[in-house]
Amino acid sequence: MPLQKLQFRPGIVRDVTGYTNEGGWRDSNLIRFRFGYPQSLGGWQKYSLTGSFLGTCRSMLNWVTLASANLLGFGTNLKYYVESGGTNFDITPIRKTVALNGAFTAATGQSTIVVTDTGHGCVNGDFVTFSGAVSLGGNVTAAILNKEYQITYLTANTYRITVSVTATSSDSGHGGASISAVYQINTGLDTQVGGTGWGAGTWGRGAWGSATSINSANTLRLWSQDNYGEDLIINVRNAGIYYWYASSGVTTRAVSLASLSTDTQTPTVAIQVIVSDRDRHIIALGANYGGSTAQDPLIIRFSSQEDPFTWTAVATNTAGDLRLGSGSAIIRGIETKREILVFTDVAAYSLQYVGPPYTFGIQQVGSGINVGGYNCFATVDDTVFWMGKNSFYVYTGKVDPLPCPLNNYIFTNFNADQSDKVFAGVNTEYSEIFWFYPSANSIENDRYVLFNYNEKVWAYGNLARTAWIDRGVRTYPLAASTDGYMYNHEVGNDDGSTSPSTALNAYIESSPIDIADGTQFSFIRRLVPDVGFIDSTNSPRVDFILKTQNYAGSDYRSGSDSVALQTATVPVEQFTEVENVRLRGRSVIFRIESNRVGTRWVLGSPRIEIQPDGRR
Repeated sequence: MPLQKLQFRPGIVRDVTGYTNEGGWRDSNLIRFRFGYPQSLGGWQKYSLTGSFLGTCRSMLNWVTLASANLLGFGTNLKYYVESGGTNFDITPIRKTVALNGAFTAATGQSTIVVTDTGHGCVNGDFVTFSGAVSLGGNVTAAILNKEYQITYLTANTYRITVSVTATSSDSGHGGASISAVYQINTGLDTQVGGTGWGAGTWGRGAWGSATSINSANTLRLWSQDNYGEDLIINVRNAGIYYWYASSGVTTRAVSLASLSTDTQTPTVAIQVIVSDRDRHIIALGANYGGSTAQDPLIIRFSSQEDPFTWTAVATNTAGDLRLGSGSAIIRGIETKREILVFTDVAAYSLQYVGPPYTFGIQQVGSGINVGGYNCFATVDDTVFWMGKNSFYVYTGKVDPLPCPLNNYIFTNFNADQSDKVFAGVNTEYSEIFWFYPSANSIENDRYVLFNYNEKVWAYGNLARTAWIDRGVRTYPLAASTDGYMYNHEVGNDDGSTSPSTALNAYIESSPIDIADGTQFSFIRRLVPDVGFIDSTNSPRVDFILKTQNYAGSDYRSGSDSVALQTATVPVEQFTEVENVRLRGRSVIFRIESNRVGTRWVLGSPRIEIQPDGRR
């Protein structure tokens, strides 16, 4: 009998039945499509074995200074870091510095120390650094006390720290009269919590008995950042704006933007900050009005051109503001080559530099839209893609729905309560956009959906990533994981989060394919594989799996007529030419998977030999 070539339509389809999708693919993990054919994704390796960080990273920015230092700025719910040369430097801004007298109280046999500071203003998980303290008299020496600690167990006037030793009865002192306590800005939540009032925050978030102002708009700690030349401007969503001088060195901290300015109208709170690269204005979205601390979530304020410290609008500068008319709050601003798109919860606006006297002009370019989260946007040249609350969108000068054959599959297994954790990342080498998102039973990103914007095909799989930046001034795309490390992607063939590395669980599975016309049983006798191994090592191998089926919806191994159907697994190595199999059924499902270290593969057009076998 002649061999039958197996050819499939590119892309994964889940929003129709498997039988309807005959000739297509239905399931995948760690797979991409190139030129219409599936292949396994590239591997990943830890960027730095020593460069772990505290908290969960949800923003990243890579830029180069005038001294050619290649820097990465990234924010977590606990800290803001600048990475240089594989080392993470903490540049988290300082909230306040206070002098304390006899603040420490130790208990014999305990490693926790109570610190007294009336009106400290901390939340659970904040960081404080002490200096000037003297020994408590025993194990708790000055060297033990004078360092950074994370705060726990708050009351209005006290909190606790945990030291590395156990106090003895000799530790009866209180640290002396010249203690300096330097408090970093309040940490943020790592899990989105809706509502206000009792139960609306995490346990221990504030002092006992204190009220909470947490609401669904600002529960999750998110940062925005942009470089102004070689310097860095960072913003905590719905909170402070800070400036970091690169020339001061990576061991210095960012400081309040307002503290560097004599302009009393410098904004002190915003939803997001952007540097307009074309015209060199600093733009604060959802900021406070000049001379007021009240935040307006629909206002757009901009500094004078080439001056991040001048915000009062006068005839001799280009500072000013605009206010949007649709929606209740700005969600995000996205800069493209020709404009800045500003999204509210219901509309999209185009913000463009028009020059004096108006500086910026704005017009609505989309309405009736929705946005899935703060970081759900991806930009490719002048095209913006984003994930909505139940569908995908694209902007190409106008807003359009982005057809996705996985919509129902994704959004019925999606934790909408944690939608602000969605992160979109671009991988331009393969013309891809990843959306990392939390599945229904997860509070953290554990899955992804992948769109090839050149070939217009989709795939999905499992991968825990919380932030991503494309390669640019660095060799590889870089992503943050939930384990506190950064990973270079598209390097090697394996999962480098373990030591030694482990194989990627990469697979793809087809929808059922009729054997002949599906009206009679047939034998599958031979398989001629067609698979290539891309830069593979260590004797690469994949498994070709054929699963026969009686009718659509029936089990792979048993039909309604009690005929035992079969599954065949064929190991295929680099020079495998043909394999004999014995399978009987009316339809067949084809799967290829790999679980061997060093293996990276691309599927071609395998062939099978089929022999008719009657109707029963």
